[in-house]
Amino acid sequence: MSKPVKESVKQSLKAAEGLYYRHRLVLLVGEPGSGKTAVLRDVADELGFPIININLELSSRLLELTSKQRAVHLPKLLDEITETDNSTLILDNLDILFDKEMKQDPLRLLQGISRNHSIVASWNGKATGRKLTYATADHPEYLKYDQVDALIVVMDDGKNS
Repeated sequence: MSKPVKESVKQSLKAAEGLYYRHRLVLLVGEPGSGKTAVLRDVADELGFPIININLELSSRLLELTSKQRAVHLPKLLDEITETDNSTLILDNLDILFDKEMKQDPLRLLQGISRNHSIVASWNGKATGRKLTYATADHPEYLKYDQVDALIVVMDDGKNS
């Protein structure tokens, strides 16, 4: 686990907590298997914040719904999952948000949650400056954002954007 990355996440979280007028979102960006979950666990343990496995929580709540109902109810269910007294939440395993059948904008969902809580979320992809991608261009769930309103910590080097 990269200590500089963990420190960058903590510094970005502290900066995000002061952003009352905009999104309080920190994205930990890296390729699958790059160690994001280990960094998030260390930060959560050190600061005493809960980690929410979004795939696990949402999939169990979406199980009984049709495809159409899933797309309609997902934002409300995500709000319910993150409705807590904790001022800061750490979100991991977000892949379900990117499923094309869900018909959602994952970044917008995270930004919505970050109005009520400071959020640290893992993101499978790459970041360059304010540009962000999810997956690779040949992947069916590939997404590209050109201007991201979030604090970004990159797993490779721990730099903030």
